[in-house]
Amino acid sequence: MRRVLDPALVEAIDALPAATFSATVWRVTWANREPLAGNFGGGRWSPDNSFEALYTSLDQDGAMAEVYFHLSRAPVFSSSNMRLNQIDVTLNHVLEMDPATLESLGLKAPLASRIDYAISQSIGAVAHMLDFQGIIVPSARWACLNLVIFMDRIDVDKQIRAVGRQEINRPAWKEKNKA
Repeated sequence: MRRVLDPALVEAIDALPAATFSATVWRVTWANREPLAGNFGGGRWSPDNSFEALYTSLDQDGAMAEVYFHLSRAPVFSSSNMRLNQIDVTLNHVLEMDPATLESLGLKAPLASRIDYAISQSIGAVAHMLDFQGIIVPSARWACLNLVIFMDRIDVDKQIRAVGRQEINRPAWKEKNKA
């Protein structure tokens, strides 16, 4: 199903400035999953089956908190091994959105952990349509920022590189952070 985007939302996002971004980000994956393989299944900032999005965090604990939230919603907590992936990213056309900007775009309580994904997915879809390479948004799970990379808007061979992986000790992280 093709999504119809609100022209006022397109106009508002198109008026926002683009930024450059170059830093190390973090992503938790199953141990056997390629760290740079994005998600087509939809998420907070990407509609189902629309474009490949790679969800990352600018903070290690932010990446851990995100995955714990999603795993906690499963009926059985998996005992499969997971890894924390360190990824170097250089993007030259990114949309940075703070809570005030997100609220001005219609996303009420942008830091709430349980929000209606329809508005945030529309924001992501418009940013993708306007050829942004990704969006920097506040995490709903940790006091940090997340970077959502639109994989079809970047040169994967030049702009993104997995540089490290480490096994995760989930019980130790959970205890340390009382999560």
